Amino acid sequence: MKKKKNIKYIFVVGGIMSGIGKGISASSIATILTHYGYRVNNMKIDPYLNVDAGNMNPTEHGEVFVLSSGLETDQDMGNYERFLNRDLSHHDYITSGMVYQTVIERERSLKYNGKCVEAIPHVVDEIRRRIEDSALRLDNDVQVVEIGGTLGDYQNLLFLETARQMHLDMPESVTFVLVSYLPFPKSIGEVKTRPTQNAVRMLNSYGINPSVVIARSEGLIDQKRREKIARACNVPKGNIIPAPDVKSIYDVPINFDKAKIASVLIKELSLQKRKTTGVLKRWKQISRNIQNNKKNPVRIAIVGKYFETGSYMLSDSYVSVIEAVRFSCACSNTRPEISWLSAKKFENRTAAKHLEDLQNYDGVIIPGGFGSRGVPGKLAVIRHAREYGIPVLGICYGMQLMVVEYMRNVCGKRSANSLEIDPKTRHDVITIMEDQHEKLADGQYGGSMRLGAYTAHIVKETLLHSLYGVDKVDERHRHRYEVNDAYVDEFEENGLHVSARSRGGLVEAVELSEETHPFFVGTQYHPEFTARPFFPNPVFTGFIRAALNKRVV
Repeated sequence: MKKKKNIKYIFVVGGIMSGIGKGISASSIATILTHYGYRVNNMKIDPYLNVDAGNMNPTEHGEVFVLSSGLETDQDMGNYERFLNRDLSHHDYITSGMVYQTVIERERSLKYNGKCVEAIPHVVDEIRRRIEDSALRLDNDVQVVEIGGTLGDYQNLLFLETARQMHLDMPESVTFVLVSYLPFPKSIGEVKTRPTQNAVRMLNSYGINPSVVIARSEGLIDQKRREKIARACNVPKGNIIPAPDVKSIYDVPINFDKAKIASVLIKELSLQKRKTTGVLKRWKQISRNIQNNKKNPVRIAIVGKYFETGSYMLSDSYVSVIEAVRFSCACSNTRPEISWLSAKKFENRTAAKHLEDLQNYDGVIIPGGFGSRGVPGKLAVIRHAREYGIPVLGICYGMQLMVVEYMRNVCGKRSANSLEIDPKTRHDVITIMEDQHEKLADGQYGGSMRLGAYTAHIVKETLLHSLYGVDKVDERHRHRYEVNDAYVDEFEENGLHVSARSRGGLVEAVELSEETHPFFVGTQYHPEFTARPFFPNPVFTGFIRAALNKRVV
């Protein structure tokens, strides 16, 4: 591979606490620089020792986002794809586990010629190789690299050291952006800058000086606070970028551009100015569409089991689903009012009341998941939505449960189940995929599912075909179980139709006809992973339009 000599690198790091928006900041920076004519790529570094995100609990880490290549990644990769409006590669994601695995495999193969293998230089060299390899593959001008975790975490020290060494070797080609939080204790009555000052000093202690500080805060910080941060942190005042809370993450690139972050970074990296591409003009329209239509809401319930974390309800486990709903609402001239409902609510003594409350929603989504927890509640919701004509979209496990519910309550197979839930069921309408038996027997759980993009061949004269308007689509998957073909004829004879299959015959989608139900569609694949602000996924758009047609007044 021919090496390009002048690629620029922007490292985005976080201070004070997690969850302050490093991923959105990195995505926004890439979007803005794309607007100003540069070829930009995003990359995520996660410091955990997991080789990928596939085995991680979504209530602790958030959604597992699957790339087209099949790599299971952090949810920030989904933000990158949505903001850049293109697919990313498995070369654009690094974990400590990946790095150490490669280094150890090389050592076992004598690739280090018998040397003592150490964190510095060998681990750092492997990190750098991966960063530069990602940048070179698309001949990018700028590589925006988000280093996960928070300053002070032991886990990300080697990644910071790698970035420091790259800056040492290429001082005009590497710069650093610190995303930090400015708290506003209401009892004190003013925004406090000292935590950010301390974060900058910690970064300084690693040999790194940030060129830009993105000041996250509840409201817009004033000039006095910007001057205070600038003076204390040795950062020009114009390089302190205000980042107040916003109603939509799609406002962030617009706000950053108003603060002239592009001019700052272009100067810091000695980039030649280019003609703008108009990306931000389209972005402003998307932002307006997402936030408009306040008088035209559609009420959507997402019934999942990964919302609860301790005493709190979080939506991070289903980020892509939520964004896909927003994109389809924006193009349908409506605004979503999304409620996150725990499946367990439909299993207790008050389940009947909660099922009645579903009448207050215009549509229901049953997202993906694993295991038996929450399944009775999801089955109850699916049955209620089917019987009362509430538009329902089932995704992956959600689709499988739609088949189970239909076999039980329409086809009369009361013991119908998934082998994932009941390995001894008499009617395994959802069965384990053939290639998964040996993998599970050998304990191969990581990266062993059916993962990534596969082609679904859509049956003509189905609702799904009318939504896509094409005979085949490539969509992303993440599953071990499939619909058992031995039961397909029976549920089709009773009205539930297969509307798409893979080349190998696997059932990719099922549906009820529009004459039977306004929208009862399940997909084995995850349509949310390919939904983009400018290009909503047709399955979600069809669901939203059906919900609007059945809207509760």
